[in-house]
Amino acid sequence: MWAAAIQLTSTADMAGNLGKARHLVQEAAERGAQVVALPEHFAYLGPEEREPPSLQSLTGALVQEFGSLARELGIFLLLGSFPEMPASVGLPFNTSVLLGPGGEVLASYRKVHLFDAARPGGPRYQESLVVQAGSEVVVTSLPGLPFRAGLAICYDLRFPELFRAMTAQGAELIFLPAAFTLTTGRDHWEVLLRARAIENQVYIIAPAQYGEHRPGRRSFGRSLIIDPWGVVLSQAPDGEGVIYAWLDHARLQRLRQEMPCLSHRRLK
Repeated sequence: MWAAAIQLTSTADMAGNLGKARHLVQEAAERGAQVVALPEHFAYLGPEEREPPSLQSLTGALVQEFGSLARELGIFLLLGSFPEMPASVGLPFNTSVLLGPGGEVLASYRKVHLFDAARPGGPRYQESLVVQAGSEVVVTSLPGLPFRAGLAICYDLRFPELFRAMTAQGAELIFLPAAFTLTTGRDHWEVLLRARAIENQVYIIAPAQYGEHRPGRRSFGRSLIIDPWGVVLSQAPDGEGVIYAWLDHARLQRLRQEMPCLSHRRLK
């Protein structure tokens, strides 16, 4: 199947962000992509706050609007993430939603690992001040396609046990939408993605944010699609746009048979 990852530079201009996202999703579908993925915080990446304009429920305007777009185009569409309003009192979740070709919600994933980090001389990030952590591993089938897909978000990339848990539940394709920081992305983004693909023998689609979102907040970009051997099938250059790759399920099965690492595990 053909897959596409969209790279954006989202800002505080939510209407502008959504307009670009819709345009690039349509472009990807017109070029034959059956699965299209948007990056983390695709709708809004302005000042961090507990109630940003993109805050809503899983039945809110974002899911409704992009569900209609997925149905119109007949594609699987990953809404990389947006702040999900909690059912009860508390902080929002950072939630990724996978839509089916009928516009239905196939799965939703609440980011488990929150990015609280500071490097000397660099910006400080404390996601836990504005978001609460999820707790569930999420894997789903893609009706009509041979793949089972797992969902993760950005900082989750640094926790291989989450990826192994998805693989244990049958994941053969993993989405990792991100807004990876410029400083960490230069050294860690590609190597960690390739490692997760190799050790779990999965395809990875990693749509990313790029560039300056507001003063003091920059993302690395370089969206990637990687195969189960760790081969980079497609990488985005700097700037906004779409990358494409063919995902071959038969190749995945063959690699898992020829190198049966998953069945050789001893520490479970």
